[in-house]
Amino acid sequence: MSAVLSPTAAPPLDPTVARRTLADLLHQLGDIPPDRVRAEPPPGTVTFEQLVQINERQSPTCEWVDSTLVEKAVGMFESWVAIIIGWKFGRYLEEHDLGMMVGEAAVMRILPGVGRAPDVAFLAWASLPGGRPPSRSDPIPAVVPDLAVEVLSASNTRREMERKRREYFQAGVKLVWEIDPQTRAANVYTAVDKMTPVPVGGTLDGGSVLPGFQLSLKAVFDRAERQPG
Repeated sequence: MSAVLSPTAAPPLDPTVARRTLADLLHQLGDIPPDRVRAEPPPGTVTFEQLVQINERQSPTCEWVDSTLVEKAVGMFESWVAIIIGWKFGRYLEEHDLGMMVGEAAVMRILPGVGRAPDVAFLAWASLPGGRPPSRSDPIPAVVPDLAVEVLSASNTRREMERKRREYFQAGVKLVWEIDPQTRAANVYTAVDKMTPVPVGGTLDGGSVLPGFQLSLKAVFDRAERQPG
């Protein structure tokens, strides 16, 4: 009989892990730069408890992937863009009490052995146990956002984002926005293989997740770059 993997357990190690090269690991994680992978605890051995301890006392925030700590790729400008988006969400949620919004430091156990931290995330009350925010005593809860927003940084690779999207939709995320500060455009995903591009100056729509919510990319980036008007 196979063992049941708990949400806090690290996935069982592949028997070939001892022979795996650093290049293999980086490719598996999405061809990410090596300077985003924590060397201690050793990759492939990190437990959930270690993830909690390290994120509580060190920065930047680490995600938990394949029993490995992967630092979030967030620069100051990307964080500023995420704050602006979060502020827009906050104004909407003051008028429509549909759920809660969290930022880039909020790691969530979206799948067994996977802890992800979108740059901004919306969690509907209907998706949360008891319709309430997770307890303070649970710093990395096993919850899944309804909307995950990723503000792309220079070290985010195409394969890394593909992997994140697969995990998000496997976990039950309904909507993923990928926003590219370099192009001022975005891609909207409603499934792993269903994407709608939003051009420069376009508008993101909350759809059924945030009914009536719209986000002007021009307004976000004009504010982020402090453009008059």
